Amino acid sequence: MPYLGTQPNDVKKNTGLYTPSEILQLTKEGSWGGSLELIAEQSANNSAQTLDFTDCFTDRFDVYKIQFKNYAPTNDENTLRLRLKNASGEISGASAYQFAIQYGNAGGGFGENKDTTSDYMQIMGGIGTSTGENASGYIYIYNPTNSSKYTFATNQSTFLDQNGNYTMFFGGSVYTTAESVTGCIFRNISAGGTLGNINTCDISIYGVKQIWVT
Repeated sequence: MPYLGTQPNDVKKNTGLYTPSEILQLTKEGSWGGSLELIAEQSANNSAQTLDFTDCFTDRFDVYKIQFKNYAPTNDENTLRLRLKNASGEISGASAYQFAIQYGNAGGGFGENKDTTSDYMQIMGGIGTSTGENASGYIYIYNPTNSSKYTFATNQSTFLDQNGNYTMFFGGSVYTTAESVTGCIFRNISAGGTLGNINTCDISIYGVKQIWVT
């Protein structure tokens, strides 16, 4: 397809038309738009209540992908929640975030969760702790370091809830202050709102490379 504009990630001269082999090679080299660059990763065990990422967002990328997998809490009906971080630390407060989530489960239950005065970004619901039960999902973060824009997030997750029903979650969140966001923190929260322990969880953060058209 024809291309107009500048390509900071492109390492090959071209006449405005890419062949399939050139696209494949640029993708393998990590220079094609949509390629992922690993920024940070952490794993937790039953001694952890949080997974904390400092300075994982920079001006190099406008979009980040966060992947979490093998999340299993120590206690039943716990959930993994996300907060952002700025230069002063963790961002909390009763009206820091807004979110809108839709969910459905194999038992036939469908509905939505929403909040305009939340102190966290919701990325999944309560999970069970039976053998083999765990949660996985991904989150995209948009414009985190742009101090003139809100930081938005979209997410999708899949898990077994505390009743043993397969459940899907999808939706989005926003941090409603225009400022630079530099990091994020994941907290294991109980149904009563207190911190609990994470049995297992693996989280990876990637920068999403883009081809700009101007």
